[in-house]
Amino acid sequence: MGGREGDARTSSVHSPARPPRVIAHHSEPCRNPSFHIHLYTSFPTSVFLVSEMSSGVAVSQECLAQFQELKLGKKIKYIIYTLNAQNTEIVVAKTSTSSSYDDFLAELPPAECRYAIYDFEYEKGDEGKRNKICFFTWSPDDAKIKQKMVFASSKDALRKALVGISSEIQGTDFSEVSHETVLEKVSRSTF
Repeated sequence: MGGREGDARTSSVHSPARPPRVIAHHSEPCRNPSFHIHLYTSFPTSVFLVSEMSSGVAVSQECLAQFQELKLGKKIKYIIYTLNAQNTEIVVAKTSTSSSYDDFLAELPPAECRYAIYDFEYEKGDEGKRNKICFFTWSPDDAKIKQKMVFASSKDALRKALVGISSEIQGTDFSEVSHETVLEKVSRSTF
């Protein structure tokens, strides 16, 4: 319907039975760096194509190696990830063997974004102890807008690289990542 193959989102106002004749094509980035806008002009209609672009941020091999160590070795309890200074690669900021959830929360800065993995252990009634590997996206309200945008557009690169995650937790303040909130979410998930 007016779209080209590979376009993530397409909006069209012309009839699909008779495609428009393209008179002019204009392409420019929009204010959101994750999207690119294409304007195809023809008479009497115009077609706007918005295609999603990847953020271009890579995931370091250390991120994957530390995740495997947490998942299989069970020595690491949590991993904190961040972007490098150039915002081109997701890197490991810290790993810890501490099983204290409060220690984990203390590693989330109140004004900067982070990703994190936490091996969440909890009791499930008569079934005993359970573990769920949780992926956290930490984007506090006080973080800079540009940093929030880069982290949001880069999340999928890291999330897809880490196979074996049971739950995703998104937090903008500490109440959204409290032990009680996470416990409620992981205990009702059916992974």
